[in-house]
Amino acid sequence: MTFVIGDVHGCSDCLRKLLGKLPLTRDSRLIFLGDYVDRGPDSKGVIETLIELSKSYDCIFLRGNHEQMMLDYLLKGENLELWMMNGAGATLRSYGGVNEISKQHVDFLESTLIYHVQGNDLFVHAGIRPNVPLEKQDQFDMLWIRYEFIYSEDPLPNFRIFFGHTPFHDVMISKNKVGLDTGCVYGNKLSAICLETMKIYQVSCGG
Repeated sequence: MTFVIGDVHGCSDCLRKLLGKLPLTRDSRLIFLGDYVDRGPDSKGVIETLIELSKSYDCIFLRGNHEQMMLDYLLKGENLELWMMNGAGATLRSYGGVNEISKQHVDFLESTLIYHVQGNDLFVHAGIRPNVPLEKQDQFDMLWIRYEFIYSEDPLPNFRIFFGHTPFHDVMISKNKVGLDTGCVYGNKLSAICLETMKIYQVSCGG
């Protein structure tokens, strides 16, 4: 079975609790929708957990806008102010400073995918530009877009789109969209969904 997991944002304890709830088998696939870092207390622990998880399971790690901001600064020295405005301070504290971020973790961030297609399901961090073919989508939109995508009735015909980025009070399910950011870092929940059964798994992140 395939499990899709929403935005974690440095909440390593919640991530481990959610993983413990999933009925994982050796053949399970896990698709993470990005935003592993920033805002929450333990971005370093989240990345460590994901790297370890990939040794035992088939994992697809998508890139969120927060990973992109982190990479922009670490690799090119760009957009530090933007990253700091979006929770970089918590990430840097979890590592003990920018110089303590290991090459293994940078390599992990670089290896993340912008999108993943599985049958007629598309997995992407933020969404897509409506009515634009997949091969012509802009990476910026896939990492940052919000309401133009969310309010579009059929943004990519014949595809169901799983996304994070925009927090909802609970998992948002419509005919062709599934939103899995349920505001973990804001004290709400961390959510996952089983692709085959559409069963939702959640842990509370309150407090």
